[in-house]
Amino acid sequence: MSIRSTSYLFTLFFILVISFRAYAQILTPATWQVSWSNEEMKVGEEVDVVFTVTIDKDWYLYSTDFDPDLGPMVTEFTFEPSSGYELVGEIKPIGAKEKYDELWEGNYTYFIEKAEFRQTVKVLNENLGKVSGSYNYQVCTDVDGRCIPFDDEFTLAAPLAGKSQSSLGETDANITQSIPGTDLNANARESTTPYTLITFFFIAFLAGLAALLTPCVFPMIPMTVTFFTGGNSSNAAAIREAIIYGLSIIAIYTVVGTLVSVIFGPAFANWLSTHWLPNLFFFAIFIFFALSFLGLFEITLPSSLVNKVDQQADKGGYYGIFFMAFTLVLVSFSCTGPIVGSVLVESAGGQFVKPIVGMLGFSLAFAIPFALFAAFPQWLNNLPKSGGWLNSVKVVLGFLELALALKFLSVADQVYHWNLLDREVYLTLWIVIFALLGFYLLGKLRLPHDSKLETIPVPRLILAIATFSFVVYLIPGLFGAPLKALAGYLPPMHTHDFNMPLLIAQQQSASGGATLVSNEEVLCDEPKYSDLLHFPHGIQGYFDYDQALACAQAQNKPLFIDFTGHGCVNCREMEARVWSDPAVLQRLKEDFVVVALYVDEKTELPESAWYTSDYDSKVKKTIGKQNADLQIRRFNNNAQPYYVLLNSQGELLAEPKAYDLSVTNFVDFLELGKKRFAAGETIEDPTLARK
Repeated sequence: MSIRSTSYLFTLFFILVISFRAYAQILTPATWQVSWSNEEMKVGEEVDVVFTVTIDKDWYLYSTDFDPDLGPMVTEFTFEPSSGYELVGEIKPIGAKEKYDELWEGNYTYFIEKAEFRQTVKVLNENLGKVSGSYNYQVCTDVDGRCIPFDDEFTLAAPLAGKSQSSLGETDANITQSIPGTDLNANARESTTPYTLITFFFIAFLAGLAALLTPCVFPMIPMTVTFFTGGNSSNAAAIREAIIYGLSIIAIYTVVGTLVSVIFGPAFANWLSTHWLPNLFFFAIFIFFALSFLGLFEITLPSSLVNKVDQQADKGGYYGIFFMAFTLVLVSFSCTGPIVGSVLVESAGGQFVKPIVGMLGFSLAFAIPFALFAAFPQWLNNLPKSGGWLNSVKVVLGFLELALALKFLSVADQVYHWNLLDREVYLTLWIVIFALLGFYLLGKLRLPHDSKLETIPVPRLILAIATFSFVVYLIPGLFGAPLKALAGYLPPMHTHDFNMPLLIAQQQSASGGATLVSNEEVLCDEPKYSDLLHFPHGIQGYFDYDQALACAQAQNKPLFIDFTGHGCVNCREMEARVWSDPAVLQRLKEDFVVVALYVDEKTELPESAWYTSDYDSKVKKTIGKQNADLQIRRFNNNAQPYYVLLNSQGELLAEPKAYDLSVTNFVDFLELGKKRFAAGETIEDPTLARK
């Protein structure tokens, strides 16, 4: 064979390899190993089975210790019964991180880079032999919104006394490293949390600045100046005492945050987030604070306590400086209490760090001005006099507290299906609250302790314009507009009684536009599993591939497949931000037969429907495992969300689509499928590994 021919063959081989790597989509972002915590064990002793997981860059693995009903897929372990050992306690995750998820409205725990789980077992006899079982888990990435559920098996030989451990254990699937070429960039998008710790720090810092403008804090500045203007021998001493004063304020507030983090430990995280009792308590606290800010009553600490602390401040020295700071905290409590309470409620998710970060941010903003005025008391002459404008700040904060209180009531309402605060009711209350705030800013409303407003300052007018603009933005939500910017804060769309896309479709039909298709025309027969599974936005469709394909053939329509999961947060975001758009929603309702295939649905099928997959040789017993197997075998892909367009014969119409928040791109995807279906065209795609 000539060198030139060899070169051509090598080039062809290289292209084939590159093509395979480009289209290979069976991802394994987590590698598991199983081992014993001790290399030797004796009968009667307790030892840990250690599961160690290596997680690819930019991926994360959900842990075991959060509410399984929250939404994300909890990692679960099953141990085969054996007479050689018994389980001691439950599986323990080691070092899991925690986040609050606005979409799920609760806290979940997760791992990045490395994960470790430990299950303690007690050795009952020398014939332990082996420990075996299985684990189910889910890994996700925020880079491109993919989530992948897995179920694997493990077998671990048991070294007894005098026998060394022969291996780290074996797993039957998913133990290989991830496919080369699938590393993702570091532009991770935080789609599952409202803000990072740094953002939370700045939010708390802004709350501290707002507290400075309240009526019971602002007048404390002259008191601070008076305290620090006597007896300082040098500027250096004044600055040193001012720094101690500021640090004392920070320390006092931060200790409060630390105590809260201890009280609300990790075990309470999900209970705090979802149970009706804490949510109603927080709702009541916010209402209480709001009424106080609006002027119904004043929150004051017992005068005896304040007087005792103030007496300690009079003693002077560093001891006196600390108690002067304590006096400031106590005297200003009637105004800072509601704001501090809001910061602590926001951070009460079972974390140790977050409350401390929040209180550091709040107290830093609160302490810096007082420390500066303590060091440079001559600045007092440049301050505006306290007056009615300070009470206005307090009232504005009261309106905001009133609006935020509804969030906690909404969480309890959704979890327990009380149907008290559906989406339109929630929006109505917000519209009224913010409209009243706008009128207050314009001077059309006066509350207790308000001064008469002769003219409207320009900053106040700008705030009124912003408030009324927000009200105008909210109003279309009453008629079904998705209000995507507030998707994580409002009750879900399925609680809404109005449907704007439906009204638009009716108008188009009346004006000679697209014909509105009724639900009866969309479905050929009653969908299987419709008592368990549902579509958003009033979409009618199926939850079984064969049933949906048969309907597509009967109606001569293309088939839209949505590979999704209950625990796929980015699937929900696609539904909330892309599917809700009228251009997308109308096409899904009218132009396609839609099927949602949940890959993590645990409902077990009748034994007659079980089969052994030729992909991994495992028996597929549940709806979810059969759907996941279909996605892998047919489309060589195992990540969700994943959208596929087929013709009525099951042939591919367009390259499948993953997570993409661009409505335009999604409409183009649907239009391309419709165009090729009408023309009788299909594509050949290397991702079709098997048919």
